[in-house]
Amino acid sequence: MTIPAYPAPRDLLKGKTVVVTAAAGTGIGFAVARRAAEEGARLLISDIHEKRLAEAADRIAEAVGARPATRLCDVTDQAQVDALRDVALGELGHVDVLVNNAGLGGEAPVTEMTDDQWHRVLDVTLTSVFRMSRAFLPHMYGRGEGAIVNNASVLGWRAQKGQAHYAAAKAGVMAFTRCSAVEAAEHGVRINAVAPSIAMHAFLAKVTSDDLLADLSAREAFGRPAEVWEVANVMIFLASDLAGYMTGEVVSVSSQRA
Repeated sequence: MTIPAYPAPRDLLKGKTVVVTAAAGTGIGFAVARRAAEEGARLLISDIHEKRLAEAADRIAEAVGARPATRLCDVTDQAQVDALRDVALGELGHVDVLVNNAGLGGEAPVTEMTDDQWHRVLDVTLTSVFRMSRAFLPHMYGRGEGAIVNNASVLGWRAQKGQAHYAAAKAGVMAFTRCSAVEAAEHGVRINAVAPSIAMHAFLAKVTSDDLLADLSAREAFGRPAEVWEVANVMIFLASDLAGYMTGEVVSVSSQRA
């Protein structure tokens, strides 16, 4: 199926401030950061890779004419997470939207998976969402408004061999989204998540075999993977006021047959 046209901006986030984790490179994080900027947001983007982070900021500046603020951050280190929050508040004044995009995959059967593999995937993919939320929610509670968008995966619902650690982490993101949303609603803050199936980008192609990519794409009703900006579009919607009555939801961004 033909890929649809890239969306025209509609000012969905005009006047809002947005922080995006794992925003460097070519994946969903960069796509949602760029889309947020195109929709009128002021941005701070973060990543663990210094060179790629600077390049991402340059690319956004080239696209929209304004360079986002940047901050290096290892999401497995609470001190760095807290420092990211402090820098974001200093640069942006306040934070309307937090996008938790950091994640780490890998492939290993359960019988061969090491403790380090298990813990690393859960730390980056699940515990980072907790750390970032814990750091930013008090600020949002104090303002009585805000939105968090987490990046989960259809593997939180569906089985795939070799992905027990990643699937467990993403299922955890879904559960954390629902539970934290109930708490945050009392303070006027919304928390939702997206669950993409397969979104094609250069890093995924680099770490995934051609046969597996072809198989995953064939499972999609459209016969192709999503473009990263197609996933980002849904994240932008959840961050926007158009999703004002949605919280605790996990939105599947997928054309997989049920």
